[in-house]
Amino acid sequence: MKKYELLATAASGIEGLVGNELRHLGYETQVENGRARFQGTFEDILQTNLWLRTADRVKIIVADFRATSFEELFEKVKALPWDEYLPLDAAFPVEGKSQKSKLFSVPDVQSIVKKAIVDKMSTVYHRRTRLPETGAKYPLEVALNKDQVLLTLDTSGSSLFKRGYRVEKGPAPLKENMAAALVLLAHWYPEKTFVDPVCGSGTIPLEAALIGHNIAPGFNRDFICETWTNMPQELAQEVRASADAQADYDRELDIRGYDIDGKMIDISRLNAQEAGLLHNVRFKQLAVKDFKTDLENGVIVANPPYGERLSDQEAARELYRQMGDVYRPLTSWSKYILTSDLQFETFYGQRATKRRKLYNGSIRTDLFQYWGRRKKK
Repeated sequence: MKKYELLATAASGIEGLVGNELRHLGYETQVENGRARFQGTFEDILQTNLWLRTADRVKIIVADFRATSFEELFEKVKALPWDEYLPLDAAFPVEGKSQKSKLFSVPDVQSIVKKAIVDKMSTVYHRRTRLPETGAKYPLEVALNKDQVLLTLDTSGSSLFKRGYRVEKGPAPLKENMAAALVLLAHWYPEKTFVDPVCGSGTIPLEAALIGHNIAPGFNRDFICETWTNMPQELAQEVRASADAQADYDRELDIRGYDIDGKMIDISRLNAQEAGLLHNVRFKQLAVKDFKTDLENGVIVANPPYGERLSDQEAARELYRQMGDVYRPLTSWSKYILTSDLQFETFYGQRATKRRKLYNGSIRTDLFQYWGRRKKK
């Protein structure tokens, strides 16, 4: 089976987690800004689409070269073996982006790349001048950065954060792969109690449950590469069956999601039901200030409201004060709180053990980490 140069893309700040996931899956990887490179066959493409929790997409690198003129771009794209990637009837839309490059007009870049591929395919497939594009979709992207051209073929389709379980959501929802990143950064182990005190639509607790049960995050969705004629259908079935066999559905977990808004708890339960995890996560209406526990060595992961608008800032900072009052005495618990308010520590009332810069969509945030002193049982 042919090996491809592959790319797993990620939000800025969590590409290292994607690299760790790939290494855990057995791949040698090179982590770069916003992505991790690795190699693999169609089987590996399916495996990584199924199992990567923090990546956005898995792409095949078709080519990586330098171009400073449209003629050079056209000739280098035309020289590529497109018939090894695209069947005659392939629909191949071309997306583009350009940064700090001589070829800065994205529509022109897209048009040139498309024309070069059509010219090459027409030559290979009996000199046809037009291609039908009535078959499966093969989404291409041409990305220029400092005159370096990266041509990729998307194997995922819709972004990998779309797990398929979120049937409803609340305001400012956290993407599923960012929620998974927060769980992984918290170094939570399934034998520990896990609490999200402001769970919203339940994304963070549900991602923790998927991790705790070793359920492949992409198990309940499809990938665009599964529609391709050159993808063996039996291979997709085998990889999915293997993923299902690796899940530990019987493991006992103590995962709890709380929210002051009862409607959000209802939404969380709907999403949990869709994910098949309704009986694995306990959701309850509860305000942060009312949280009490006698348990030790737990983990709290929270994505509270940021108070981006001035009118909301006072309420957000009052919530941070309540968090400090309730969580500071829990010295054996580790707390991980994501917010864009860089004055969070002041209102929480304690300096963080560590801070990590992350991007929640386009919003710069910090993950404030308070490491617990584990008590021996």
